[in-house]
Amino acid sequence: MQAFFDVRETQPEDGRERDLFARLPDFLRAAVRSAPAVARQLQGFDPAGLSDRAGLARVPVLRKSELLQIQHGARLAHAGAGERDRVFGGFSAIGWDRARRVFASPGPIYEPEGPRPDYWGFARALHAAGVRPGCLIHNCFSYHFTPAGSMMETAAHALGCAVFPGGVGQTEQQVRAMADLGPDAYTGTPSFLRIILEKADEMGVSLPSLRRALFSGEAYPPSLHAWFQARGIQGYQAYGSADLGMIAYESEAREGLILNEDMILEIVRPGTHQPVPEGEVGEVVVTTLNPDYPLLRFGTGDLSAVLPGASPCGRTNVRIAGWMGRADQTTKVRGMFVHPEQVAGILARHPEVLRARLVVSGVAGHDEMTFKVEARGEAPVEALAASVRELTKLRARVEAVAPGSLPNDGKVIEDARNYE
Repeated sequence: MQAFFDVRETQPEDGRERDLFARLPDFLRAAVRSAPAVARQLQGFDPAGLSDRAGLARVPVLRKSELLQIQHGARLAHAGAGERDRVFGGFSAIGWDRARRVFASPGPIYEPEGPRPDYWGFARALHAAGVRPGCLIHNCFSYHFTPAGSMMETAAHALGCAVFPGGVGQTEQQVRAMADLGPDAYTGTPSFLRIILEKADEMGVSLPSLRRALFSGEAYPPSLHAWFQARGIQGYQAYGSADLGMIAYESEAREGLILNEDMILEIVRPGTHQPVPEGEVGEVVVTTLNPDYPLLRFGTGDLSAVLPGASPCGRTNVRIAGWMGRADQTTKVRGMFVHPEQVAGILARHPEVLRARLVVSGVAGHDEMTFKVEARGEAPVEALAASVRELTKLRARVEAVAPGSLPNDGKVIEDARNYE
């Protein structure tokens, strides 16, 4: 069995660094010509001067919230503009002539999918999880609006695998399809696979073929890893975003997450543009050499830290400690991001609400949302629950609390989950 996806995974680390920064100036020149927002981001910078980390660090970080605002502003201001400017805010180098699909992440933020095989880069993570050509993958990521379903499907096809597009929900039907088809691997959130397996137990259905899983979209703590391992399933995690594709992935060494190829990783101090010393926790910032969607110093809002040395598995790329929280209040719930702007949108619909706080609680694999509100008079609980569901695509319990009882700390989203 081939141990590595390709030879780049084991190239000398200093050689990879030299190659990335040697390629970066020409890549940015091409991006400036085809993506006007990148040209604006680099105004006053010569791409030739961005050939090392010190030069790159001079460029301001573009954060996810800014990308949302730029896209929204472009749609309002340029109704007659081309799709690259109007829809993607000028960051995409391709339009409807070359894009294969267009997706919407919560916000909404729109992302193009280009025509290259394995566009999102998850084939490397599937390979590290033990998936090989000829496997059948049961894909339980969503196939509508967000790109998660396509991320895994295009990766599976690039590896020479078949895919059952299970999507989300319909747990009993998922169990029946797994029993009938005998998939080798699962892709989706760990919480949904746990739900499927618990439902299979209730139904008295055995699923012996399922031995591997690639998880993303949620935290995958040691407790869940042990739960799946006890059932004979080796679960691995991959970390990515709709903007960047696959950022980092887990190998059999299970010592941190290994950075994907064709990406430059920085860890910066939250709220600033400055890299932190190696090993210190900060915000994950990525420059991706994706010619279709060239994002430069893109701040993910996620916290992590670089681990020292190389992985014992033999892969030589940079390792990060994995997801360590959010640099802002944006929180991922059941695989979906919830933004402070969405909470503001809920409040705009209900002026009788004075203050609110969305509390995410529960244990690994069982997220719960409670929308706590202070209101004038009686809080419109049912109407608020409907607004939360419509704007976040998630269900929440609405709890009316006494005026003045919510903490005065500026938070509108609180992550109170237990990750142990």
